[in-house]
Amino acid sequence: MSTWPDKYIIGLTGNIATGKSVVRKMLEHVGAYGIDADALAHRAIMKGAPGYQPTVDTFGRWILTANDQVDREKLGKIVFANPEAMAALEKIVHPLVRQAIDALVRRANQRLIVIEAIKLLETDLHTLCDQIWVTQATPQKQLSRLMRKRKMTQGDAQQRIDSQAPVRDKLRAADVAIENSGTFEETWNQVNKAWKAIPKEPVDAAPSPRKPTPAPTPEQLTVRRATPNQAEEIASFITEQSDGERRMTRSDVMAAFGEKAFLLLLAGENLVGLLGWQVENLITRVDDVILNDSLSPTESMKLLVETMEKASRELQSEASLLFLSPAIAQHEKVWNDLGYKARTVKDLNVRAWQNAAMESMLPGTVLFFKRLRERRVLRPMG
Repeated sequence: MSTWPDKYIIGLTGNIATGKSVVRKMLEHVGAYGIDADALAHRAIMKGAPGYQPTVDTFGRWILTANDQVDREKLGKIVFANPEAMAALEKIVHPLVRQAIDALVRRANQRLIVIEAIKLLETDLHTLCDQIWVTQATPQKQLSRLMRKRKMTQGDAQQRIDSQAPVRDKLRAADVAIENSGTFEETWNQVNKAWKAIPKEPVDAAPSPRKPTPAPTPEQLTVRRATPNQAEEIASFITEQSDGERRMTRSDVMAAFGEKAFLLLLAGENLVGLLGWQVENLITRVDDVILNDSLSPTESMKLLVETMEKASRELQSEASLLFLSPAIAQHEKVWNDLGYKARTVKDLNVRAWQNAAMESMLPGTVLFFKRLRERRVLRPMG
């Protein structure tokens, strides 16, 4: 009998910088619950997490930063150059990640689960999957992504690529192979086709929004999750609401779908507001809240945020971070009534939350914070 008999599990893997996370996000857009096993591995060795002390005991305190966090760059240089060191780290981390995945899958409301893991096939995790998906990209694309997105030198990036087995070994085990060297839309077409072939209950696509109409009443407002098919409408709305200062194209929005999701606020079938968000590493990040001037901020923000929080809790998010423009942040009473407080990065008392804020907070935005779950998945061992 399957470990999770009521779930359908997609195991998603591929070599470094082949776009695994983009494919996971695409599957989340159409209704799957996504788990990033590699992010769980990083959290497992943070200070206070159960893998922290065994990692320090194994590799020494010299791998720590000034504030006693594991320096992943130092640790990475050791383990990617030494297979025995990598095996020692995996012996610490893999059981913890496996426990966390089990907890997340069992608690998930969604039937379809996608587990992203670079070492999926090298562990017993792949035996728990109903399908194996493998992403691939050209070596040139892998190298450029590592250098651009992770700020690696060419030498370090090439070492990471060379330290992994050839992708053909993974492709032999694949039920679905995704070529991810091209545009977001080319990848989306492959993912959408493979997704539609999976036996499941149908996922309703949100209807296409139209141009906004003024002054809707609260009773007319509804929220629906966008799909990439609505990229053009979203781009037009953002451009219009910013008076052209933030010009967005369909391609811009399609690319954004590789990182986050959009909630659309509709008056009837007309688009009057949106919220851009993602749950990554069990932390919700909101970096877009855009409303038509005719809307009441109290009702519209409440509807958008409560919908986002409900979805975030279903994705087992621990905390919600809002990165708001000054114009939206000025409605502080609305945010306080919703349980959010203005914070600085230093105010956040969990390292993973601080890291998320530093990664996502843009200059000129205001941070608001709310805790969504008291019990953390990778909490300190007592």
